[in-house]
Amino acid sequence: MSTVADKLAKKSTHKTAGKQVRLRLVYIDFWSAVKLSFLGAVALAIVTLVSYFLVYLVLQATGLIGKADEFVGGFTEGAISLSTMLGLPQVMAFAAVIAILNLIVFTVLGAIVAGIYNLAVKVTGGLLVGFTSTN
Repeated sequence: MSTVADKLAKKSTHKTAGKQVRLRLVYIDFWSAVKLSFLGAVALAIVTLVSYFLVYLVLQATGLIGKADEFVGGFTEGAISLSTMLGLPQVMAFAAVIAILNLIVFTVLGAIVAGIYNLAVKVTGGLLVGFTSTN
């Protein structure tokens, strides 16, 4: 009766001949780069909104916003109230503005990087990438 270890030993001694291919990346499609960077920016925007919400919940649950409100109120004699400025709607509106700005910036950056790479390929010849096919 053969064991699993025996079967694995037989497989490990048999080497498969893999074909190795070397390809050169000489062009990045502009619209593909824009679409991919936009999708990445959407994911980052979602992460930004969720993280701002969670940080606000932690600060609210631990009472740090109330303590900071008392601290600032001591300096300003009650003229400034942090708890009215740092409510959940204000924090989420700020997070939405940051997320939208990041969305725009990262999408434009993806387009710029694709354009710079396509220009740099004319000088450098492109990026050489190796692939191996296994059976």
